[in-house]
Amino acid sequence: MANIYDLYKTMESNKVMLSFKGRVTSDLLMSVLQIMETKLVAEDESPKVRKKIYNVLVECLQNLYHHIDKEKEGPSTSEIDEQSAIFMIAKDGNQYSIMTGNYMDSVDVDKLEDKLKLINSMDKDELKQYYKTVLADGQRSDKGTAGLGMIDIARKSGQKLEYHFLPVDDVSTFFSLNVKIA
Repeated sequence: MANIYDLYKTMESNKVMLSFKGRVTSDLLMSVLQIMETKLVAEDESPKVRKKIYNVLVECLQNLYHHIDKEKEGPSTSEIDEQSAIFMIAKDGNQYSIMTGNYMDSVDVDKLEDKLKLINSMDKDELKQYYKTVLADGQRSDKGTAGLGMIDIARKSGQKLEYHFLPVDDVSTFFSLNVKIA
C-alpha cells in the first residue's frame, strides 16, 4: 500500500491534474474532456487558454484513440497490452503539459520521427501552409486519418513537440509525446 502513497507524492510533486492508464475509448474521451473543462474553469483560466488546452487535448486523445492497433493478427506473444495507453495533464506555474504514451509498431517509427522532425523545423506560417497542403492532398491512412493531428497540435500549442521512442521488444516501441501550452 505504500506504493500508492509514493505514486501520489510523485504525481503531486509533478503537479499532475489528471492521469489515466488503460484502453482509450470514445466514452473515455468525452469524460476526460468534461473533467478537464471543469478543472480549467476551477483554475480560473482565461477562455483563450482553456480553448487552446481543450483543442490540443482533443487532438492528443484522438491520436491515442485512432493510432492504437485495435486488432492484431493472431494471439499476442508479448506480456504488454499494446492497446493500452497513458496520458497525463499537469500544470506548473502558467504552463500546462499534456503527456501521452502508447505502443506502436517499430516499423513505423522512422516515418513518424521524420514527420515530427519536419513539424518541429517549421515556424508558425510554415506550419499553417503545411497543414493546408496535407489537407488539400486528401489522402487517408489505413486508420482513416489524414495525418493532420501532429501538425494541428504544434499549431495550436505554439510550441515544439517533445517526443521519445523507446524500443520495447522486436516489434513494439513505446512512443511518448509531451505538448507544452502556455
